[in-house]
Amino acid sequence: MEQKVKMNDPRKTDFMYEEAIKTLRTNIQFTGRNVKCIVLTSCFPNEGKSDIAFQLAKEIGNIGKRVILVDADIRKSTFASRYRIGRPVKGLSHYLCGTLEADGVCYQTNYDNVDIIFAGSMVPNPSELLEEPALEELIQHLREQYDYILIDTPPIADMVDAAIVAKWCDGAILVIEERRVSYRIAQKAKKKIMQTGCKFLGAVLNKVDVKKERYYGSYGGYYGRRTAE
Repeated sequence: MEQKVKMNDPRKTDFMYEEAIKTLRTNIQFTGRNVKCIVLTSCFPNEGKSDIAFQLAKEIGNIGKRVILVDADIRKSTFASRYRIGRPVKGLSHYLCGTLEADGVCYQTNYDNVDIIFAGSMVPNPSELLEEPALEELIQHLREQYDYILIDTPPIADMVDAAIVAKWCDGAILVIEERRVSYRIAQKAKKKIMQTGCKFLGAVLNKVDVKKERYYGSYGGYYGRRTAE
C-alpha cells in the first residue's frame, strides 16, 4: 500500500479514557478468534461512536495486530475533517460505485498497524449502495489482509445502514450515551442488530462522569465505562 495519510488526533491525554479503550480491546479479544470484522453503531448521532472506533483501532494496532478502520457513513462522514487530513481522499463510496478498486481506497496512517478507508464522497443512495455485492466482496478481501476490521456506521435507530453492514460482520458493538438513550430504545437497537444474524458483542456506555458515579446495571446486563466525550 503506497497511499498514506497523516491523521491528527484532537483528543487530549486522558488516563481513564485510555484504560477504558484497553478494556474494550481486551474484551473483544476474548470474544474468540473468529470475531474479526466488527461493526460499531449507536442509537443517535453524536454519541461518540466514531471516536471510539478510531481509538479502538489505534489500541489494536498498539499490540501488533493489523487493523483497518472502514468509515461506512457515506451519508455525512466527518472523519477527514475531524482528523485534519488536509487533502482530498477517495473512499468507500468510490469503491461501491465502481470507480476504484479496493487498493485504491485503502490508506496507510501514521499510527502503527492502522489503515483506513474513508467514506468518500456523499451519495444520494447510501442504503442501496451498501446493499451491493461489492461490500461483501470488499470485506472478504480485507479479511485476508488484516487481523481486525472495524466498520463505523451511522446510528441504527432511524437508518438501516448499520443493519445492512452487520450482515457481513462477525460481531457488533452498540455505543450508548449515558442519560440520553432509554432502555427501550437501546433494546430496540440491539434487536435490529441481532435480526441480521450478526453476533451482539455488547454495549459501551459513553460520556459517563466517573468522578460522580460508577455505572452498573441500568441497562440490564450492559456494562458501562467512560470512553469518549
